[in-house]
Amino acid sequence: MILGLLDGRPLPRTALDERLAALRNGPRSTALPRPGSSEDRQLTRWVAQVLLTEALCEAVAAERELPVTASVAASATAPGPASVTAPGPARLDQQAAVELGSITAAAYEGSAAVRAVYDSVTAEVEPSPADVAHYRALTGRPPVTRWHLVLPDGTFEADPDTLPTALAEAVRTAPPGEWVTVGPWTAMLLATLAVPRNPDPTPALREAARRAAFVRWLDHERARRLTLVEGLEHPGDPAQPDNHHHH
Repeated sequence: MILGLLDGRPLPRTALDERLAALRNGPRSTALPRPGSSEDRQLTRWVAQVLLTEALCEAVAAERELPVTASVAASATAPGPASVTAPGPARLDQQAAVELGSITAAAYEGSAAVRAVYDSVTAEVEPSPADVAHYRALTGRPPVTRWHLVLPDGTFEADPDTLPTALAEAVRTAPPGEWVTVGPWTAMLLATLAVPRNPDPTPALREAARRAAFVRWLDHERARRLTLVEGLEHPGDPAQPDNHHHH
């Protein structure tokens, strides 16, 4: 009874049994499928893939001498992130979880080793200038016009549409640097400013590119280093008997 093979070495199933027991005795146990059902076997496969991902990343962390102290053997027998010294679980937002996929997202959230390897693998990933420009072209909106105005008692910036209509019309037609007085208002336009509507997209594009790079890397490493066993295939494997997903 093994979880799978990592580099040809069998990993004990103990971690899987403990993780499943924790789920079935946890606060969301009523949402889990009935034991022995097809859906329950799929849950077992899913949890097995999470554990295998954690074990693989612990091996990589050890090889790269990343700051994760737990061994692969410890990962295979411990129920969760207590086997490492880094801080507790992380939380991904919905977009990040979808882009990583549910198995990788769960492993990332629960294992400091996975997070350490993620940071190592994606450290130099950056969106290209062309990607940033393309994103701006698709999502950008014209900048907002703001006026830098002087009043008798000070200066301020304002959207022209927020000013009294008569004052805005007078300021718009007057030469820059000339005082205008309309009713009780007196003002002078110093400059017209163009304020971008959208923040710099580079940080968000960088994180999306890092997630995509990690998924590609992890898929390659899983195929190269992990061997799955009967009954613990990937839940999406069309060859296993409990995959009833059809389009």
